[in-house]
Amino acid sequence: MAETIPSRGLDPLGHIAREGSLARVTDAFRPVVVAARERIPGVFGARLHSAYLYGSIPRGTAREGRSDLDLLVVLREEPTDADRADGRALDAALDREFPQIDGGGTLLVGHARVLSDLERHDLGWFLACLCTPLLGEDLAAHLPRYRPDSLLARETNGDLALVLPRWRDRIASAGDSPEALRPLVRFMSRHLVRTAFTLVMPRWNGWTSDLYEMAEVFGAYYPRRAEQLRAAAVLGYEPSGCGPSGCGPSGDRAVLASYVDDLGPWLAEEYARVHGVKAERPQDF
Repeated sequence: MAETIPSRGLDPLGHIAREGSLARVTDAFRPVVVAARERIPGVFGARLHSAYLYGSIPRGTAREGRSDLDLLVVLREEPTDADRADGRALDAALDREFPQIDGGGTLLVGHARVLSDLERHDLGWFLACLCTPLLGEDLAAHLPRYRPDSLLARETNGDLALVLPRWRDRIASAGDSPEALRPLVRFMSRHLVRTAFTLVMPRWNGWTSDLYEMAEVFGAYYPRRAEQLRAAAVLGYEPSGCGPSGCGPSGDRAVLASYVDDLGPWLAEEYARVHGVKAERPQDF
């Protein structure tokens, strides 16, 4: 039977449909997924509750040699520093062995945190809608169905004003090498495009993970900022090192400066005006 494609990422009842599946993993990436599934239990042992894929690989849009392997690992208790080191070692080993991926990242979280009331519309939504089950019990069964409403917008991306000072510190300490700056361009571009999209998500009434579509949706509501978002979407996929000051480190720095001095502050203020501010998290979260 052919797979039903949700309309604007929503099911017939208007809930956000889970966007990935193991069936969508292309042949090139299946060996990577198999290796991850086989190794995760050995790394985390009895502490492991469940594991998930997210990102382009379970969406079926990954590109050989360009896409990374994104894993969410849920532990029975909150992760320790040793758990995080084990996760980084797993990422590095898979990256070395499989040339079809370009790096990877294992996100570690505790079982209780995923199901907490505070995280219900952030981490809980992320697991239920953007993550594909790989190992263990699927915690989505214990979470609600989600709509693209203002509550979801606020709790996923309503903390940009708090994030921006940390971004400035990271930029200041990055130096001038392209190897240090371009990952920041890619990361911050993606973050801003997703935040801009969720700003208008309730009005558009849908969900997408495609950065280009996100930028176009946003631009329909904020045409004066549309070109900035289109450019950020491009850099979110292909950080070229080119900006108003040309290509290379100066170009990267110009892009990053525009994010923390112009687009980011405007977006944070508009977001707070429209949706409010994300609920504060305790220090140990």
